[in-house]
Amino acid sequence: MESIYREYFKRPATAETMIFDRSRKKESLNGHWHYAVDQYDTFLRQKWFNEYYYDERGNTLPVDFSFDEWELMTLPCCWNTVDRMYMLYEGSMVYTRKFIYEKQSSDERMILRIGAANYICRVFINKKYVGMHRGGSTPCCFDITDYLEHDNRIILQVDNTRRSGQVPMENTDWFNYGGIYRDIDLFRVPKVHVKDFKIALEPDSCFRKIRANISVSENYSGTALLTINELGISQNIEVSKGSGEIVFEAEPKLWSPEAPKLYDVSLECAGDKVSDRVGFREIRINGMDIVLNGKPIFLRGISCHEESAEHGKALTDEERLENIRIAKELGCNFMRAAHYPHSERLAQLADEAGMLLWEEIPVYWGIRFNSEDTYNDAENQLKELINRDYNRASVIIWSVGNENPDTDDRLSFMSRLAECAHSIDKTRPVSAACLVNTEKNAIEDRLEQYLDIIGLNEYCGWYTAEWQMLPELFENSDPQKPVIITEFGADAYAGLRGTITDKGTEDCQAYVYERQIENIREIPYIKGMTPWILYDFRCPRRTSVNQKYYNTKGLLSADKKYRKPAFYVLRDFYNLIKDK
Repeated sequence: MESIYREYFKRPATAETMIFDRSRKKESLNGHWHYAVDQYDTFLRQKWFNEYYYDERGNTLPVDFSFDEWELMTLPCCWNTVDRMYMLYEGSMVYTRKFIYEKQSSDERMILRIGAANYICRVFINKKYVGMHRGGSTPCCFDITDYLEHDNRIILQVDNTRRSGQVPMENTDWFNYGGIYRDIDLFRVPKVHVKDFKIALEPDSCFRKIRANISVSENYSGTALLTINELGISQNIEVSKGSGEIVFEAEPKLWSPEAPKLYDVSLECAGDKVSDRVGFREIRINGMDIVLNGKPIFLRGISCHEESAEHGKALTDEERLENIRIAKELGCNFMRAAHYPHSERLAQLADEAGMLLWEEIPVYWGIRFNSEDTYNDAENQLKELINRDYNRASVIIWSVGNENPDTDDRLSFMSRLAECAHSIDKTRPVSAACLVNTEKNAIEDRLEQYLDIIGLNEYCGWYTAEWQMLPELFENSDPQKPVIITEFGADAYAGLRGTITDKGTEDCQAYVYERQIENIREIPYIKGMTPWILYDFRCPRRTSVNQKYYNTKGLLSADKKYRKPAFYVLRDFYNLIKDK
């Protein structure tokens, strides 16, 4: 690492610096920001944030920037979708704007929250470096109180450069969007405030107990008040040295896809108050079954990337709701949010709509499993995701990775992640999307012993051409845990017809779905499936004439206006089994 970067990796925002923000009054910094491409990181090399316009004698100095005369970009967004000139740009972009701060109370702390910026984001306020965050899909919080004046300049430097030591690494099968593509907010908290608040149905309590955990800043000791008015609950929580926990009896109506009941829950502590809308449900593994609220469930799912043709990763709520509605039309009760944390708004909307979710961190393909720094990055992203979405009833599975070769280093790396997820959250199963053991043609991976559910990616009929391998795979396998087929599918360019053996045609894709379903439906240990994928998405690796830089395995076209024949094959199957 060049020396100029070392000081700008200090003061990282991590899961430990996150502050519970649900229901807090936000002051949005979304909107117009001045921006400039900074291909050579001159902003850091020349310390533009110092804004040296004059020397010590008052003589004007030449500068290579003009913050307030730069062009404007409306954030949040992906810079790739703003101008074709930036479509394939990878590197640094510098954003700046001004804002006014009026102090409202003597002990308040002002928190800056950035919902997501890909991949490294550095914060500068009033000529000072505040800190940085790495990880392109999870939120970060910075306490900026001590940097503020009445009139303030904020600068955000965002770098989406692909690097081998990052999570994900430099080689993926999706588009590397850049920019600040989720909300940028300020919110005020008192000096003593609620840092984290987790609440869920207590496992194995016959649905009659709720557990709540609270963490408070400043090593606080005292009492917090938890209220669920609709259930007639008002419970004191004893807080000692910054943390508290309570288990209490309650009989909530259980949340489910068919009846997504939510309750307004509030928590008060030391003058701070937060609230959330929470559903109570139990998800557990019983032998070979995935059990929701005491009843075995088959997860009728579909995989989905966080992307739209118009906005890249900066989806609108309307686009997220559209994805859920299309999944429901397909007959789904479950969606796999691949291959990185999608926006928290997806989980909140899924809570309201009744859609189960698999959420995942981008431990993808062959990352640096022998690097402790890479592991720390992955673990922090996992913790940030769990902290963010713990209270979401829709989220039923944490995934610690996708399609990783079974090596010793990978086993050590990913087993630690699985153990981390289990230690933080005892209410949800942990999984990973594993590969077929091709030597034995069997569902076999040493990571299985650390997982509650086995995810399996298999592309028989596509990458594996011989169809007989699929029934043989299931016959050769004896998993001791439930299996979700997390990926199968085939490319199909929208509107392209041909025979069932013409690769890339709609007819071939539909045939692959028919044969897959024919084989999967009779296997007793398979308890769900999330075929690849809901709609086509951008991918620079896909250069054939029938791909045109898109992964075309979608059941819909990229604009979601056209349903391919395979959509109806899967829909008919799900409609056939959903009432059984």
